[in-house]
Amino acid sequence: MHIRTALFSDLPALAAVEALCFPPAEAASQSVLAGRLRVYPHHFWLMEDEGRLVSFINGLVTDEPHLLDAMYADPSFHREAGAWQMIFGVNTLPQYRRQGRAGQVMERVLADAQAQGRAGCVLTCKEALIHYYARFGFQNEGLSASAHGGAAWYSMRLTF
Repeated sequence: MHIRTALFSDLPALAAVEALCFPPAEAASQSVLAGRLRVYPHHFWLMEDEGRLVSFINGLVTDEPHLLDAMYADPSFHREAGAWQMIFGVNTLPQYRRQGRAGQVMERVLADAQAQGRAGCVLTCKEALIHYYARFGFQNEGLSASAHGGAAWYSMRLTF
């Protein structure tokens, strides 16, 4: 397994994995992913198995301390020197789940964000995943104001 940052040519594979990992109301479309890749490709961490994309995490960097729904579709929120690495999605192909793949990518994201001098990382998740992200040191800040995809989301923060 190999972890690297994205190239624009990864777009079709990213869109396919995203569509497999999230319900349609929550998944980023290929055009949204394209916008993100144009602005912050080095904030996409991809795990490959013999050249096949099997897991990825992406998100912009900002000084805004909270993950806002508008950030998902608008890459202009990205500020490369920002304090907070936002995490929009943790995606892993079904056949690679429960093998620690997403965890390996998350550890790389956290290490890179800390090395880049960020204050920490922020994500939102559904209630069932609070315990998973807590394993990495994320603290539950309670229900988020997010209405993304019509779901209830919890705000999680890891401060370095």
